[in-house]
Amino acid sequence: MSLTRIQRMRTLLKAGKIIVSPGVYDGYSARLVEKMGFKAASTTGAGITNSRLGQPDIGIMSLLENVEACRHLAHSVSIPLMADADTGYGNAVTVYHAVQYFEAAGVVGINLEDQVSPKRCGHMQGKEMIDAREMAKKIEAAVKAKKDPDFIINARTDAVAVEGLEAAIARAKLYVAAGADMVFPDAVRSEDQIQRFVDGVKAPVSINMGFGIRSRPTTPLIPIKRLEQLGVARVSIARMLPAAALGGMKKALELMLDSIASGNVHDRPDLLAGIEEITDLMGYERIAELESRFLLEEQIERKYGAAKPQYVIRK
Repeated sequence: MSLTRIQRMRTLLKAGKIIVSPGVYDGYSARLVEKMGFKAASTTGAGITNSRLGQPDIGIMSLLENVEACRHLAHSVSIPLMADADTGYGNAVTVYHAVQYFEAAGVVGINLEDQVSPKRCGHMQGKEMIDAREMAKKIEAAVKAKKDPDFIINARTDAVAVEGLEAAIARAKLYVAAGADMVFPDAVRSEDQIQRFVDGVKAPVSINMGFGIRSRPTTPLIPIKRLEQLGVARVSIARMLPAAALGGMKKALELMLDSIASGNVHDRPDLLAGIEEITDLMGYERIAELESRFLLEEQIERKYGAAKPQYVIRK
């Protein structure tokens, strides 16, 4: 019997090798992460909020908007996908329902954070914390709500930036005691802080690498192998793909503006994915296979004529 995606994620966590989990926010990014050979992915709440709503990550996206986005992303890939559930969208009772919504959407686990709602992106200033005891009750509710015991509750604490490292470690221990499967100290400042956190908590630790953040020093960019040596179980890279996509789109639009002004045509295939690459990534061949299998001969003839395109697969 094959393992479920939740079971595969648990297996990865138990394997002792660091899990590299790029942040995804749309169908392109999710499918590309899987195609490039990564074993797991995670949604970026900021990326979904920014791209889907065109708004900053300050708690504007609702629970059901997030769940709906995650449902589509989970459906588009076969690798385990964890979701960013922000603060759980309310108190412990709300968290109970949120966990069931996310689990039903097909993700393998969620991040829950201990910020005051409305939350802020972890690398923004002005964050506020809820009482650690309240967060522990949220974790208890999350554990009670999940139907699959292997569904992962990743307790994120933003306390490093607000209350200091020792307070973050104390909070993390409380969250693990409440049933969290993994803990995630956001905005840690150094290798030393990561090592002290891992040693202090003695539970699987997830770290976020903030690629694309230049304006303020947060978590430094540390090699994956070094994070593994420090004992980190999982590294999420939430901002890399949205930042890369935005940079690519900006460059393409700059060339288009230059083309308009100069009258020149810029043919830059190095900046653009070819249509063949896109159709391959999005599974158009599978649609052709289904058409070939289930449409009548005369339907295919009407659609494609005598000279059928090569991508119509005949069985």
